[in-house]
Amino acid sequence: MQKNKNQLYEEIKDLKTKKEFISELNKIKKETDDLFDEDTAALLIVDKLGRNKQNICKISELKPEMECTVSGKITKLNPLKKFNRKNGSTGKVINLELTDETGSCGLALWDKDVELVTKKTIEIGSKAKVINGYIKNGFNGIEINVGRWGLIEIDPQEQIEIKKQENNFNITGKLIEVEPTKAFFKDNGEFGFVTKIKIQTKKEVKQIIIWDKKVKDIQKIKKGEHLKIEYIDIKQNNNQKELHLNSKGIITKFQQPP
Repeated sequence: MQKNKNQLYEEIKDLKTKKEFISELNKIKKETDDLFDEDTAALLIVDKLGRNKQNICKISELKPEMECTVSGKITKLNPLKKFNRKNGSTGKVINLELTDETGSCGLALWDKDVELVTKKTIEIGSKAKVINGYIKNGFNGIEINVGRWGLIEIDPQEQIEIKKQENNFNITGKLIEVEPTKAFFKDNGEFGFVTKIKIQTKKEVKQIIIWDKKVKDIQKIKKGEHLKIEYIDIKQNNNQKELHLNSKGIITKFQQPP
């Protein structure tokens, strides 16, 4: 659970006045063409000042209200549960057990992430990395959640590129969806950014995962506009192809459909 800008300011209020904080926050948003919302910009300020508590943890180190990255192996899967929210919608959750060399904890997957289990991307023995997980006390002890600002990677070391001749291909089409940008911490402690987009080509809809600097580039394209994306990498994760755009990729907007 990402802290909001007011909670983050509490971490540095002895270093900056509220006026200085808001001024720098607005500067970051302007420099990045509003790529980040106020809470993410605030997180960048806190991290720059060395007051960010996000880190990479072992399970034995986890405590409630921490935000950290945890790796381990899935050692237990519980049945899917459905529940009714106050707004009338139906939610879904699956509770798992994540284990490393120091201990075990709960891992809660909510709503769309539940498909990782129902589609058997996650099974007993799968290796998982939860990036920017939020730690809280669950019904059976310490639990890590993948929230709005979290990511989960399954068997990351098993993710390999498909044959070279299939890599670095291009896609042309209409941008139809851009998911909110997520900020996370890499293993080296630096910030990373990721979003997912969908492009309608002449034949089908393609989903592409956009990383780091290219996230800013895609924000300059509006839904409904046509674009060409070059140097896309194809990767295989649990026998499924994924399309990724990294630093070498090129995004070009067309005024008219190509």
